Amino acid sequence: MRRDDHLLINMKKSAPDDARYGHLHHLSQTHLSKQFHTQYVRPYLLRNLAIDHPDRVSGVDISSVRMRKGFMYLFIIIDGYSRCIVDFELPSTLDKAFVLESYEVKISMDGKGQALDNVRTERFFPTLKYDCVYINEFNSPRELRIAINQYIHEDNTYLPHSSLGGQCPSQVYDGRQRQVA
Repeated sequence: MRRDDHLLINMKKSAPDDARYGHLHHLSQTHLSKQFHTQYVRPYLLRNLAIDHPDRVSGVDISSVRMRKGFMYLFIIIDGYSRCIVDFELPSTLDKAFVLESYEVKISMDGKGQALDNVRTERFFPTLKYDCVYINEFNSPRELRIAINQYIHEDNTYLPHSSLGGQCPSQVYDGRQRQVA
C-alpha cells in the first residue's frame, strides 16, 4: 500500500487506523500454528472450584530476567488465595522437567476464555522487573538470586495488598489475618 508521500506501509500496520475510518481489510487469518498448539491443551481443573484457603491452588509461571551478560529464568509458585510467593527457582535454562518433577504440578488450562487464571502470577513479573531488575545491573547469578530473594521476602512480608484488605500475603498464607471490625 502506498500513501501520498510515497512511503511503503504494511497493510497490517495500517489496518487499525483504516478500520477506525471505515476501511476494511481482508487480511489472511489462516492461524497455521493453532493446530500445533492443540497438543498442549490440558483439562481445566479449576471450574467451579472455590479458592477459599491457602494451598488450595497455586499459580506457576516462568519469565526471563536479564543480567549484565545473558539471562536467567525465574520460575515462581504463587498461592492462589493469599498471593504469597511460596517458592522460586532461578535456572539458567528453560527446562520444565525439574518443575513438574519436584513440585508435583498438575497442569490445568481451558485453552480459551480463562485469561484470568494466571493473573496473580503474571502481574508479579512486571512489578518485580520494574522495582528490582531494571534499576540494577547484576553481574552474576548469585547477585541476581540475592536481590530476587530479598524482593520476594519484602513483597510477602511488608507490602500490603489491597485485594487482601491491606494485609501482607504472608499474614494471609500463615493464617495470621487481622480481624476487620
